[in-house]
Amino acid sequence: MALQLPDIEKLFRDHGNLEYSGEGVTQLEHALQCAQLAESEGASDALVAAAFLHDLGHLLNPQGETPTARGIDDQHQYFAIPFIRPLFPPAVIEPIRLHVDAKRALCALEPGYYDALSEDSKRSLALQGGTYAPGEAEAFAAKPYARDAMRLRRWDDAAKVRGRETPPLRHYLDIVQRCVNA
Repeated sequence: MALQLPDIEKLFRDHGNLEYSGEGVTQLEHALQCAQLAESEGASDALVAAAFLHDLGHLLNPQGETPTARGIDDQHQYFAIPFIRPLFPPAVIEPIRLHVDAKRALCALEPGYYDALSEDSKRSLALQGGTYAPGEAEAFAAKPYARDAMRLRRWDDAAKVRGRETPPLRHYLDIVQRCVNA
């Protein structure tokens, strides 16, 4: 079943208050901050929408508090795709699908990237297959939308600040709306 925009809004209104496991912000705060970071860097509407929606899988498939501490990889990057693919073009879908692999690649490509990850991101990285080998990282970087996924990943890493002021939910839902079937 495909989600519609009112369904996405309802998910955030009903479940956005859930803690973003191990990070000190809620799911909604994380989504808003990630989208705000994308927007502040002049990202396209499609990439801002991807930043806002990248963790929608956590809301569709809740695993309780800090699943990584229990050895669970919820594969959130894939979980939401069947629900949102009918709504959005690849420029929204692909960075979402690839943002976990982007973390794996950045750990291989950039010295110090791994050390800057939060403890929960380090735990999830291990569950998600760990750091790519150099050849795997280069192959990832050559994929369509890999560059956007790596930008999204950086915003994802930075979007964990308790109390950060952001535009409201409606602002990003309007951007998401502009991307529907674009």
